[in-house]
Amino acid sequence: MSSIGRRPRADALRNRQQVLAEADAVFREHGAAGSLESVARRAGVAIGTLYGHFPTRHVLVGALLRERHDTLFTWGDELTAGDDPWDALGNWVRAVVEHTATYRGLADLFAASAADAESELHVDCARMTAIGEALVAAARNAGVVRPDLGGEDVFVLMNAAAWARAQLSPAEADRLVGFTLDGFRASGTRSGR
Repeated sequence: MSSIGRRPRADALRNRQQVLAEADAVFREHGAAGSLESVARRAGVAIGTLYGHFPTRHVLVGALLRERHDTLFTWGDELTAGDDPWDALGNWVRAVVEHTATYRGLADLFAASAADAESELHVDCARMTAIGEALVAAARNAGVVRPDLGGEDVFVLMNAAAWARAQLSPAEADRLVGFTLDGFRASGTRSGR
């Protein structure tokens, strides 16, 4: 009998949810490179069960972040329709930096995924870059950012800031983000902070 179109068994759904909950705990404690064996052990499942649900680390991380990404992308789309392109860009940068700092090492995973079209996280990275590019384009058109600033630049700098946030206190990292945003400004525009 074919399993196509069948609903997953209740125990399989429970196992999947337990793996996600434990992966979140392990990644918060040990970073995005946390042991998948530890995730499986803490979830009370065999490693094969974990891989049956999530064949790669990227698939697992993508599943953990799916709801957060959907919320982030919806908000990013709203920012692109806003009236103040400078504030929209700054708010986007800060939100993505905070999001990317969810797990230590997530910035590295995003950077690798952005360059790897086969990665399950590649589409999400491309979406982050596209929103950043739209916000940068609006800011460029308003004359508030440097004309040579691009969405890819913003994506790379957000990852660097998220990495710094994992190494420093949030206040120190936010200070560096402020410096970075000031570097985005077009000459002759004044800082609002």
